[in-house]
This record gives sequence, structure tokens and C-alpha cells, in this order.
Amino acid sequence: MSTTDPITQYAAQTQAAMAAAQTKKSANSLGIDEFLTLMTAQLKNQDPLKPLEGTEFIAQLAQFGSVSGIQQMQKSMETLAASLRSTQVLNGAALVGREVFAPANVIDHTEGTTASGEVSAPAGVSSVEIRITDAAGQVVRQMSVPASGGVAQFTWDGQRDNNTAAASGEYAIEAIGRIGTTSESLPILMSARVSSVSIDASGAGLMLNTATLGSVPMTYVRRVM
Repeated sequence: MSTTDPITQYAAQTQAAMAAAQTKKSANSLGIDEFLTLMTAQLKNQDPLKPLEGTEFIAQLAQFGSVSGIQQMQKSMETLAASLRSTQVLNGAALVGREVFAPANVIDHTEGTTASGEVSAPAGVSSVEIRITDAAGQVVRQMSVPASGGVAQFTWDGQRDNNTAAASGEYAIEAIGRIGTTSESLPILMSARVSSVSIDASGAGLMLNTATLGSVPMTYVRRVM
């Protein structure tokens, strides 16, 4: 009389059930029907000498429930994230046409326009020198502004030191604080008008599009006028 190895038979039927399930869903998705099919095959083909205890089935059900719950939660989080992105864009639209201040040391200058900014000067700084250089590294304008109340505000009228208009192009702006006989570089906040808003390439943050500073992450904005 021939005998059938229950483990081998169980493995064969399990593989058959999984193949059938894959024709209905992708390999990364196991539905409740497929799970019950696998469990039924397990019950039918368990070793009579070593039957599975009820606690093992309960544990399997709990694991399946956890996986299903996580998948549902992931879908809910993706839906929530999409909703938040849409809300973020709508909120950001309120900034269109407004002036924002963000960290920058390079601006895209258009001939005949002005550029404004401010520098936070630490204690002891008596004055701040603003140095503007062109793409070739040549200094086109130097201005000295007082550090009143710890903040030095400045405006570049778009003119060179020789009173000629600076051509359109990219210019670097540097702020140097004077403390006695020493000096140190200081961070600059440049002003720019928001023309539109968009979601960044990763889909995680809001970008404010400007003519002078390019696309500025919303998180970079320090002040809105």
C-alpha cells in the first residue's frame, strides 16, 4: 500500500493555490480569498500525528489581519498625503503677488530693476558692506549700510559703481560685517515677488516661483510682506 507524505502534498497544494491566486492578483497582494484557500489546504493536509494547535491558526489570522491593516493604513496615508498636497497648493496660492524674504546669495537681475534685502548683524557689528559681483567675479557695486537694531537693510538700484546700469544676468551678493578691525561674512535674506506656486519634484514640499531668486522652498521663507 502506497503512502502519501503529508508535507509534500501540502507543499504541492500550497504552490497550486498560490499560482491560482497570482492569476487574480499581483504577487505583492494577498486577498482574503487566497488566504482562506491556503489555510484550508493547510487544515486538510496537516500531519495527523502532529496536528496544528488552534493557537497557531489564531496567530496566522492575527498576522494576516496585521498585514491587511497595514496595507489599508498605507492607502489611507497616501490619500491623506495627496489631500494635504492639494491643500498646501491652495494655501500657497495666497502668496502669489506677495513679497517674501528668503536666504540667498545669488540673484537673477534684470536691467533697470532694483533688488532689496536685509542682513542680521550680530552684536558688535557697526556697519555692513554689501558687495555685488558679476558672473566673471568682478565687483560691480559696493555699499556700506549701518546695522541699526541688529538688522542692516539695503537696496541695490541696479547701478554699477561708475553709475552705469548693470546688464541683465546673474549676480552674487555678499555681506561683510565690520567689528572693529575685523570682518566676517553674514547671511543675507533677499526679497522676491512670488509669481506662482508648485509642488517640488519629490511631491513633498511647496515651491514659490520668483523672477529674481528662482524656485524657493516654502520652508526657506523667513518673512512675508
